[in-house]
Amino acid sequence: MLLSTRFDACLSSHGVQDLRRGTVSCVQVNLGRLCNLACRHCHVDAGPTRTELMDAASIARLLELLEASPSVRSVDLTGGAPELNPRFRGLVDALLASGRAVLVRCNLTVLQEPGQEDLADFYASRGVHVMASLPCYTAANTDRQRGGGVFARSIEALAALNAVGYGAAEGTADDDALRLDLVYNPGGPSLPPPQDSLEVDYRERLANDFGLRFDRLLSVTNLPVHRFADDLTRAGRLEDYMSLLESAFNPAAVEGLMCRELVSVGWDGRLADCDFHLVLGLPTGAGHATLDDIRSFDELSGAPITRAEHCLGCTAGQGSSCGGALAAPPTS
Repeated sequence: MLLSTRFDACLSSHGVQDLRRGTVSCVQVNLGRLCNLACRHCHVDAGPTRTELMDAASIARLLELLEASPSVRSVDLTGGAPELNPRFRGLVDALLASGRAVLVRCNLTVLQEPGQEDLADFYASRGVHVMASLPCYTAANTDRQRGGGVFARSIEALAALNAVGYGAAEGTADDDALRLDLVYNPGGPSLPPPQDSLEVDYRERLANDFGLRFDRLLSVTNLPVHRFADDLTRAGRLEDYMSLLESAFNPAAVEGLMCRELVSVGWDGRLADCDFHLVLGLPTGAGHATLDDIRSFDELSGAPITRAEHCLGCTAGQGSSCGGALAAPPTS
């Protein structure tokens, strides 16, 4: 399903007529909407009262398809808080046994939830790559976005991860290191500052204030989907934000868009070209709707990608993906 949008107009103005996936190297799996937090920017509307969780049948089908998909090198587990799915740890072990690298998007505070006290040790013993959300290095800004007390709990969790060896490489190319990346997103309707300089600030503040270390900082633009879009609408700022994204379109970010190598799988087995499309119910550009519609994730390599207006957020400024910024900021 291809949508005609302002995003299409931006692509066309720079000679891009057709957006297609390359080789599928990563499958991102949303294990459910259950979360111990209810953050203002959350595009999946996750929270403590949500009950949607990926079931055993969908996990079995996922593993079956991965077995038939040699191009997939990594699996990115997200939520909600993916760790709160009771099948999470078994899935991690199964993925590692299949030879895939495993990335987990962690909100940090989940390490203090009942039954998760050994989570840092679990991650370290299996070499899981942790991508941890920390929207600011100050308590006031973090708690404003994610809830009172979240910053202090996040700092405690980072210390626990450092204690078992995470972050020791501090951005070096040590393939055997336990990787700990932090994820930043703005607190409101603005673009992230340059990722490299922001990483320097994070590294200095977290080291000086708390003695903490990490590997990379990933900056992510807030996409106008669900809670964030609702906030903008109530404030009468949605169109202004969309215009900001459109005016900051960076053609250099197009080649690195996450949808070019990633397929997203929902907690209910639905397929989408990215996590944002997934929560809006947009099917893949190839028309596949669920895990049962394919025999391999490799089938989606080379397929057209669904385009929508919120895609402007991924190509604005430095660009934005689940792996952070994509390109240098455009020059005026």
